[in-house]
Amino acid sequence: MQGQIDLSQLASHIQSRFAGARALELDRRRFVGLALGTGAGLVIGSYVPAGAARAEGAAQAAAQGDGLFSPLVHITPDNIVLVLDKHQDMGQGNATGLATLVADELDAAWSQVRAEFAPADVKLYANGAFGIQGTGGSTAMANSFVQYRTAGAAARAMIIEAAAKRWGVAAESITIAQGVVSSGNNSATLGELAKEAAALPVPTDPKLKTPEQFTYIGKSFPRLDSVAKTTGARIYTQDVQLPGMLVATLARPPRFGGKVKSVDDKAARAVKGVVDVVTTSRGVAVLASSTYAAIKARELLDVAWDDSQADVRGTDALIAEYKALAEKPGVVARQEGDAEGAIAKADKLIEATYVFPYLAHAPMEPMNCVLEFKDGKATLWTGAQLQTVDQGVVSAIFGIKPEDVIINTLWAGGSFGRRGVYDSDYIAETAEIVKVTGRTEPIKLVWTREDDIKGGYYRPVYVHKVRVGLDKDGAIAGWHHRIVGQSIATGTAFEQAIVKNGIDGTSVEGVSDTPYAIPNMQVELHTTSAGPRPLWWRSVGHTHTAYVMETMIDEVAAVSGKDAVQFRLALLGKHPRHMGVLKLAAEKAGWDTPPADGVFRGVAVHESFQSFVAEVAEVRLVDGKPKVDRVVAAVDCGIAVNPDNIKAQVEGGVGFGLGAVLHSKVTLKDGVVDQGNFDGYEVLRMNEMPRVEVHIVPSAEAPTGIGEPGVPPIGPAVANAVAVGTGQRVRVLPFADGLKLG
Repeated sequence: MQGQIDLSQLASHIQSRFAGARALELDRRRFVGLALGTGAGLVIGSYVPAGAARAEGAAQAAAQGDGLFSPLVHITPDNIVLVLDKHQDMGQGNATGLATLVADELDAAWSQVRAEFAPADVKLYANGAFGIQGTGGSTAMANSFVQYRTAGAAARAMIIEAAAKRWGVAAESITIAQGVVSSGNNSATLGELAKEAAALPVPTDPKLKTPEQFTYIGKSFPRLDSVAKTTGARIYTQDVQLPGMLVATLARPPRFGGKVKSVDDKAARAVKGVVDVVTTSRGVAVLASSTYAAIKARELLDVAWDDSQADVRGTDALIAEYKALAEKPGVVARQEGDAEGAIAKADKLIEATYVFPYLAHAPMEPMNCVLEFKDGKATLWTGAQLQTVDQGVVSAIFGIKPEDVIINTLWAGGSFGRRGVYDSDYIAETAEIVKVTGRTEPIKLVWTREDDIKGGYYRPVYVHKVRVGLDKDGAIAGWHHRIVGQSIATGTAFEQAIVKNGIDGTSVEGVSDTPYAIPNMQVELHTTSAGPRPLWWRSVGHTHTAYVMETMIDEVAAVSGKDAVQFRLALLGKHPRHMGVLKLAAEKAGWDTPPADGVFRGVAVHESFQSFVAEVAEVRLVDGKPKVDRVVAAVDCGIAVNPDNIKAQVEGGVGFGLGAVLHSKVTLKDGVVDQGNFDGYEVLRMNEMPRVEVHIVPSAEAPTGIGEPGVPPIGPAVANAVAVGTGQRVRVLPFADGLKLG
């Protein structure tokens, strides 16, 4: 399951990019150079040959001076404003969001705006938060807000100057509205002026609009991708068809760390359409003329596996080991005051152990990649999320330069972190198959749902042990918190940036940086190793830390006889944005009025990715199981670029997180994954989705992430409601395992 690529060079490259990330964020003038340069010869990322033709035509137009062309904005002579998205849109809506920023500053008509993905080029398209080109951590809007607005403002200034020269009027007399440039009796479209504007120097510091001047920012309107997704016109990797293309499937070791010992492929080769069967360092690949033939032939492979280096532990054994470690001191992640001393003197002690399972990402579209290697260059068509990493991995496999790896980034059918892989596993699989076969025709590697669920790269198993001491008034005197689990970043190219003094920040985030005013607190971490590779999962460490913090805080409030909301507010005095969303959610949920008979309320508030979300859940018990009827959420993510999209992301986050806490888990027996599809790996069903109300706190702060922050609060909010209704504190997830009623 694990790749054999030496990533040391890639690691050095990524670390150097991280080191330079801050510089990218500091100077708005430097953004102009990135946002609106000369751009001649730049090729736009495209889906299939039709998209490639669009890109080639755009590049030719730039070279010939036809239209205004730059790394982020292309205004065509036929009056289309094409915005190049340097991120990946996996459903979170950043393509629409970034296009909104450009359209607003440019004063374009929304009907003329289009979005395409930018090519893989870290020099032009680095994420300022990472220093590499990639999407994750809910950074797309936060990183790009000024950059894309600046691109639009610069284009607008150049259009106005071109119009002023054409008409012989003062620039101050020219206005742009809905894509029409006017001055007196003169008027022209953006496209009609684009060629003249392209010949002008790029302004070094274009003036940006003030919030009261915004046309689109802050308003709700349909996303650019909605119609194409609804009609099926949107192209994903699975849709790509290229001349002579073969389809590949890969038989992988059933145990993590296993290798191929021997293979009998006679029956597989007899399947109609099968072209080749090859062994790679990652398994046995079948190449065929169709997906059906490739899957059918793989089923007929007789592979003997070498498990001598495999992890044969089951999850029960892992959890037992983790619980034992939780009894021992770990590496200190936070030490404030004397937690042990305060707990020893406390009047009351609350002690709890929490267990969190492995979780699969299970995006609607499993992993896939199309790769062609010809003339010393590798060309990919895939839903790339970390383009710079993907280029580094593929270049290492073929022994070529990263810039000779061309990535056509496609729309992705979900990810939740799965496509943002530190070792580009599924892309590396494709590259190795192409290299081993020596073929020059394109090869598409297809993962099935079973491959996806069994394939590793999970949210890790975690165990938390928490002891909280209370004084005679019920106030927190001391808090001792020990966390046990795998590090996501250790051993990857991201280790130097994320792991500090033996602490993976993603393991302790949400606990070590809690906003609650706790006078004596100690947080410790045990980092473990196990066969399944760990990976960030929608909201990363906050998936388990928010649950523990918010259920423990709630329990402390209950033991102290205090209202759950008021108790939190008293501990959040120095954090007004936490308080703001908590108060708003409580108000809109009617917290101070009794719920209907048989309905129980729970609350949680949490910050992740610099956004603040509070959620109140209303829960009933139906046949001994919790049924969530209503969730009221309040969110503060800075300036709301598109309120409707923000609401959609929070709604989706609630559903995603709710399915995980109620049902989802990946288990192993003797090192082999038990689940294979949605019959075993359960997610939320449509009839379980609650009514969700989302309220946005008005803000003038810079926008922050929203794709993930809706996830962490839902689990603890529901758990706290269940505790009100049953008296049980659910400490083993999912609820199907941890809630025992009747």
